[in-house]
Amino acid sequence: MARVEIPLPDTFLFETALDIRVGDINYGGHMGNDAILTLAQEARIRFLRQSGYTEMDVDGVGIIMADAAIRYIAEARHGDRLRFRIGIGDLSRCGLELIYQATDDRTGKEVARLKTGIVFFDYGHRKVVPIPESFAARFCR
Repeated sequence: MARVEIPLPDTFLFETALDIRVGDINYGGHMGNDAILTLAQEARIRFLRQSGYTEMDVDGVGIIMADAAIRYIAEARHGDRLRFRIGIGDLSRCGLELIYQATDDRTGKEVARLKTGIVFFDYGHRKVVPIPESFAARFCR
């Protein structure tokens, strides 16, 4: 079986730690496959907030997650703390990839890698728009 490959960026722009909650655990006793996307969203929200943005307002436009890919590497269990690092991958005129690396905060062992395709979106006009220039100048150069 071919595995999803998610190369890490040369640099990371942000990191935060998130606890694995009881609701993140599945019947197998480890973090469920749906939980990692929720945790990545929380990390993304924290990254944006630290930068003065929200998912609905990045220099006047919002963002939409257009796609996602996840590579699970190790289990995480209730009570573990994951450290999420976020960097930028491929760029296009209207979007980019956010790359996430999740590691066990205690051991440093990699738990998962994710990438989400982010598209900038004008919610008022319901259309995709170019990456805001100030965002691009700050993070995409």
